[in-house]
Amino acid sequence: MGTAKTDDLFPEVRNPEGTQIINERCMVRTREGHRVVLVSGIVLAQYSLNDPMAEAYARIQLVEQGWATQSDIARAFACSTRTVRRDQRRFEEGGLAALGRPDGYPPGRARLAGSRRRLVEQLKGEGHSQREIARRVGVGENAVRKLLRRWGWKEQPSAQTEWSFSDEATAYPDLSGSVSVAASPPWPASLQTAHPNLSAFSTTGQEPPQLSQDTDPSDRSGDRLLARLGLLEDAPPLFGAAAAVPRAGVLLALPVLMASGVFDCAQNIYGSLGPSFYGLRTSLLTLLLMALWRIKRPENLKEYSPQSLGRVLGLDRAPEVKTLRRKLARLAAAGRAARFGEALARRRVELRGKAMGFLYVDGHVRVYHGRHALPKAHVARMRISAPATSDYWVNDSSGDPLFVVTAEANAGLVKMLPGILEQVRGLVGKRRVTVVFDRGGFSPKLFQQIIAAGFDLLTYRKGRCPRIPRSRFGLHTARCGGRKVSYVLADQEVRLLKGRLRLRQITRRMENGHQTPILTSRRDLGAAHVAHRMFDRWRQENFFKYLREEYALDALAEHAVVPDDPNREVPNPAWAALDARWRQAQAQVDRLQSEYGLEALSNLERRHRTMRGFKIAYGKLGRRIWAAWQQVLQLEKRRATVPRRVPVREAIDKPVVKLAPERKHLTNLIKMVAYQAESDLLRWVAPHYRRADDEGRTLIQAALASAADLNVTKRELRITLAPQSSPHRTRAIAALCEELNQKKASFPGSSLRLNYSIQEPS
Repeated sequence: MGTAKTDDLFPEVRNPEGTQIINERCMVRTREGHRVVLVSGIVLAQYSLNDPMAEAYARIQLVEQGWATQSDIARAFACSTRTVRRDQRRFEEGGLAALGRPDGYPPGRARLAGSRRRLVEQLKGEGHSQREIARRVGVGENAVRKLLRRWGWKEQPSAQTEWSFSDEATAYPDLSGSVSVAASPPWPASLQTAHPNLSAFSTTGQEPPQLSQDTDPSDRSGDRLLARLGLLEDAPPLFGAAAAVPRAGVLLALPVLMASGVFDCAQNIYGSLGPSFYGLRTSLLTLLLMALWRIKRPENLKEYSPQSLGRVLGLDRAPEVKTLRRKLARLAAAGRAARFGEALARRRVELRGKAMGFLYVDGHVRVYHGRHALPKAHVARMRISAPATSDYWVNDSSGDPLFVVTAEANAGLVKMLPGILEQVRGLVGKRRVTVVFDRGGFSPKLFQQIIAAGFDLLTYRKGRCPRIPRSRFGLHTARCGGRKVSYVLADQEVRLLKGRLRLRQITRRMENGHQTPILTSRRDLGAAHVAHRMFDRWRQENFFKYLREEYALDALAEHAVVPDDPNREVPNPAWAALDARWRQAQAQVDRLQSEYGLEALSNLERRHRTMRGFKIAYGKLGRRIWAAWQQVLQLEKRRATVPRRVPVREAIDKPVVKLAPERKHLTNLIKMVAYQAESDLLRWVAPHYRRADDEGRTLIQAALASAADLNVTKRELRITLAPQSSPHRTRAIAALCEELNQKKASFPGSSLRLNYSIQEPS
């Protein structure tokens, strides 16, 4: 039986052809080559489809008047939100005329200015490579290659230089280091008599200072022009008088930063970053001061005024996020972070050799939360195993870091320690050093290697060992680090490796009876002194916690990865799966056997008088036990045929990669130097501040973050800090200023002597 067809009560409603809804208020209608933009039924714009400028202006009106969002407009006009933002920026900069300009670089316009093209031609005529020309001009190598191709360049014999010089000609100071003497113009008279306080390097009798072209500290356009022309490798600092400069108190750290040799080491290792306004010295100083300011990432610079930070650096503006990241990338591309760290460690040993008698070695695990497959490591503070990268730090007896190395594939301390000790030997020479580490490095065979290499060891004993009777413990007292310490200890000799290794064991007994055994090869120290040095290892744990919280030690420096060794052996996942199944089967056998034994124990003789009767009664359970045993044996045989470790390329189906280590190593070194500077300032202020042990670092942080007045004389840069929160803290910083003034340090890249003082509290 058929049914009558009726009309739909709610027929489908379609928009008229050529109509595009933007949102509930706005719509676009297109007809016969024209387009109308309507807002609440009122025409906002009307234009031809062949007029892209009018369409861009209509999009801008919708956004700026608040009728629609960028996403709505991008969807309705079939473009991207980036296009909408670009149109807004163009309109703000150049009006309607800028909207009519086509996308991309203007055709026919040279990408290099005329002066720079002449410089490229000159350098190419002198026989320089395209890479060297690109470095000097400050552009990419492809730009130089395309420019030469357009010129139809052919190698020609070297022509005579445009300028002639005598043998006695001296280098123009602003150009030295960028342009050779034979290709540089003579000094202008105005620069030959320039102010000595503007020199970029400390003046010596052998090399002339690099001078600034500018006289206004807030306008460095002259030096920026030289850098853009490839004639300046680093802008000299230029200061002016200013009151209450925010965060200028960080200049207190400059004397200790100069003493650390970080700028000299960087100059020797990296040389130069090429022609730039923000050169090597300026970039490095910015990164160090950022760490002391607690600006933990380059991205956080967006929260600060570049002009305000630039006044502290002696510049009109501090480098911003992209600039600083480019500098870090260029330094990382050189691949010299390890050499830089070694040079810094040598300078630290020269400065604080007395603190190198005991060196503490421990690993720090940086958890990785990204999408790449990295090796896992145990994170003790989180009590889990997670993808991570392990760094091993070496700290002196005061807890200050000496150097850091990154472990390959999260290698353990037993594997890493021999290589670390080789580096230590290269730093301290033939001196006998005591190496302190935790149970992660416990290995009697490793102990033999350490002693044979001329080191002493101090570590906890791992594993089970005989408990010592209470009668052998006694109270031991010593004075360590200006404090009196007391422990209940037992001192004895122990033998390991079947008597081949003899060590001294000092065991501490706690009030609850717990015993902590300590092993050492030092027999010349008192038992209390040995125990105190071992328990001082917690300084290193406190150091890791402090750097995580204050310096963002665990932060990623970049997301890039590099190929890792595909032949590196890892636990075989197939073997691990079989082992898990074998353990489950073994546990099932244990449960069934326990049930069978419980039934036998509770069996009443009147029910089953003989064992045969008992087996018949519980035959089903017995058969289950035998079946479980057969499964255990089968799994054990299958597991024996599978290798326990395999190359990592066979264990995972993703590329074998690791985090790019160079930039992270470099940022770790910068944070290390900043922490060392903070520690040195704390040591100098400690005699003048009673609560230095509890509040010393807080006091230093407050002083570094405080405002200061800057005054420039002919020979000095005078920094007058604002008073601190209380008179006794102000007096402590005043004493620190006196200590720093005795160092007679100069601002990096300048001959201006630093003079510190602090205002008296009102």
